Amino acid sequence: MRNRRTVWVGAVVAALVAATSACGGNSDEGQGVTPAGESSSLAPDLATGGYGAGAGADQAGAPSRSGPAGTLVLREDNKLGEIVTDSAGWTLYRFEEDSAKPPRTTCEGDCAKAWPPVPADDAAAAGGMDPELLGSVKRADGTAQLTLGGWPVYRYAQDTAPGDTKGQGVGGNWNVLAADGGKASVQDSGGSSDDAPGAGEDDAGSAPAGGAPDSGDEQTQLSAVKDPALGTIVADGQGRTLYRFDKDTAWPMKSNCEGECLETWKPAKPVDKAALKGVDPKMISTLKRSDGTRQLAIDCWPVYWFTGDKEAGDTTGHGVGGVWWAVTPDGKKANGGAPAKP
Repeated sequence: MRNRRTVWVGAVVAALVAATSACGGNSDEGQGVTPAGESSSLAPDLATGGYGAGAGADQAGAPSRSGPAGTLVLREDNKLGEIVTDSAGWTLYRFEEDSAKPPRTTCEGDCAKAWPPVPADDAAAAGGMDPELLGSVKRADGTAQLTLGGWPVYRYAQDTAPGDTKGQGVGGNWNVLAADGGKASVQDSGGSSDDAPGAGEDDAGSAPAGGAPDSGDEQTQLSAVKDPALGTIVADGQGRTLYRFDKDTAWPMKSNCEGECLETWKPAKPVDKAALKGVDPKMISTLKRSDGTRQLAIDCWPVYWFTGDKEAGDTTGHGVGGVWWAVTPDGKKANGGAPAKP
C-alpha cells in the first residue's frame, strides 16, 4: 500500500512539473523580461552566460566595448558599404525585435551580455550624420541607452577587434547600423541603405532569393495552409513554409541549428497569438536561443524557414537530408515525415 501511494504521489508531482514547465529547456513562454539590473549592466560580465567563456570580454589594454561611444565614425566596409562604429572602431548594431517608433529595447539579461547596450552618455554624431537622429531610450534598470534613428544601439561581445562585423545577421535578428539608423547592406549605385529608420521589414537577406510575395493578409502572422502534396502545413505571415529539424528537441525545447546551419535555415520569429489563422494559440511558444534572440516554436518544436524556397508556398525544404520537414499546425511532421506525395 505504501509503495502504491509513493508511485501515485510521484506521478502527481511529475504531472505538475510537466504542466508548469511548458516546453522545458530555454522556453521563455510566460516568464516575462528579466530586468537588466538583475543580470547585466552597461558593462556586463561577458565571461558568464554561455557566450564563449569570455571570448568577447574586454581585454587589458584594448578599447572598451561597454563604455560610452564618443563621437561616432562612418566607415566603409567591403561587404556592407558604409557602417557606423563608435569612436574606438567597434561596430554598432541594431536588434530587429526592438522598435524605433517608439524607441523600445527588448534585449535584457543574457542577451545584454552578448550584446552590450551602448550608453547614451557622451555620444556625438559623425561628420556627415544628422545629429537629430541620435537619442536615448530608458532601459529596465534605469540606464539610458543610445539610439540611432530611434533604434537602440548595441556592440557585439564576439567582435574581437575594432572593425569586426561578426554580429551581422546573427540569429536573423541582428544587423550592422547604417548612418540613418537603417540596416547596413551592400550598397547599390544609388548608395542608400536597405531600409529607413523605423521600418518594420524583415532583416536584410531574410527574404528567400527571388523575393517571396506577401501572403496578402497583413494581420495574419501564422496560417494553416493546404498543400496538395503534404496536406495541412504552417506558413508565416509572408507565406513562407515553416519547418522543424529532427536534431532539435521539444523536451527540453532546444535548437541544434547553429553556425553554418543558420545560413540555410532561418529561425522563425515569435508571433502574436492573436494573429493566427487555423493554428491553436496553445501550440505556440517561444524559444530563447543561445545568442539571446527568440524563436517561434510549435508544440515546443523550434521552427524555421528555408532559404531554398523561392516563392511563397514552396516546400522544397521538406525531406532535406532526411531531417527537415514541413510542420503541421500541431507541431508534427507533414506527411508523417515521408517525402512529398507524387
